[in-house]
Amino acid sequence: QVQLVESGGGLVQAGDSLRLSCAASGRTSSSYAMGWFRQAPGKEREFVAAFSWTGSNPYYADSVKGRFTLSRDNAKNTLYLQMTTLKPEDTAVYFCSASTIYRRSSYLRSSDYNNWGQGTQVTVSS
Repeated sequence: QVQLVESGGGLVQAGDSLRLSCAASGRTSSSYAMGWFRQAPGKEREFVAAFSWTGSNPYYADSVKGRFTLSRDNAKNTLYLQMTTLKPEDTAVYFCSASTIYRRSSYLRSSDYNNWGQGTQVTVSS
């Protein structure tokens, strides 16, 4: 199991920036992928960004490409999501995720992940 603890959420205005952090512990060396999902009220959880074993570069949902940047500090076992030019539609609970499930393809579905953090709220006002 991989334990994940998110931090950094908050209330910001449209156009502002915010950085989320995810501290990982446990069997982090067994992770094939780590990333972020988000869930807005009344909507399904959706993919935001992730690293996976399939490549060294992160991949992003089209809705955040060019505005969000995923990075990691392996020494600290921490994943970061830098969010810029935030929009009201970015409002959601953001979840850090890790997968110890082997997949040949990209990890884009919530079902590809078996470890989740508790979530952190991001609210963007217009």
